[in-house]
Amino acid sequence: MPERFARVGPLEICFETFGGAGDPPLLLIMGLGTQMVAWHDDFCRELAARGYFVIRHDNRDIGRSSQLTGVEPPGLLALLRRNPGAAPYTLGAMAADSVGVLDALGLERAHVVGVSMGGMIAQRVAIEHPRRTRSLVSMMSNSGERWHGQPALSLYPTLLGGAPRERSSYIVHAVQMFTRLSGRGYEPNLADLREIAERSFDRGGDPRGPARQLGAIVADGDRRPLLARLRLPATVVHGLDDRLVNPSGGRATARAIAGATLVEIPGLGHGLPRAAWPEIIAPIVATAERADARGALV
Repeated sequence: MPERFARVGPLEICFETFGGAGDPPLLLIMGLGTQMVAWHDDFCRELAARGYFVIRHDNRDIGRSSQLTGVEPPGLLALLRRNPGAAPYTLGAMAADSVGVLDALGLERAHVVGVSMGGMIAQRVAIEHPRRTRSLVSMMSNSGERWHGQPALSLYPTLLGGAPRERSSYIVHAVQMFTRLSGRGYEPNLADLREIAERSFDRGGDPRGPARQLGAIVADGDRRPLLARLRLPATVVHGLDDRLVNPSGGRATARAIAGATLVEIPGLGHGLPRAAWPEIIAPIVATAERADARGALV
């Protein structure tokens, strides 16, 4: 389906859908500095083929959603100090953007799936909009608690370095970065990574947007007390080779949510390689089916 836009307050959130509008909605939320096209078209089609109305969107400050170009991102010192006052917006605001996409489609509730920062946003959707959340899958993410789910020190230069502005250099940089984040058990699909990088560059965006998103992550704090209040089918998925968000972050998240299922995938790093799709899609579908079965009994 062609790109559409949801008006959420002063912002426009770009989104696309796959599958039949009459099927159960499944909302996909992407991670830090990464556009919705990183949910590969074929990945979305596979979920749609399982009987879901799949929705993906660009978060604010990325892709074709509104860019807060006039807002200064937090500086390095503020990020290191985890200063919430330096963040231009919150993960809660980003969760409201996701719910705004559901509003634009006239959808009351959805199965919510997020990866990395998108997992944090998905958690916030469940926390702040429980009536809109049918089930929750948090992937390669953490609970906001400082001592779990932190990146390896060797990755900080990769995280803090800016992307090139020239197209071919940007594509090489993006492919190399996501290849570095891949695990030992799943070879990255270079054709997929290159396609996503090309589409991302061509769709545009403010290069300072990811720094503003990072401010929202740092400002959010420990979500565990709020996650403990959730009462919905939930699954936490994490790769055991993830060096960007240590698997301890997934374990802490699963411990915090009553009845959550923890799925750890050996050899998977921080990404969605095509070869791992069966292991990633299976728990998404199982969680949604568990929620739908429970709803049928209520």
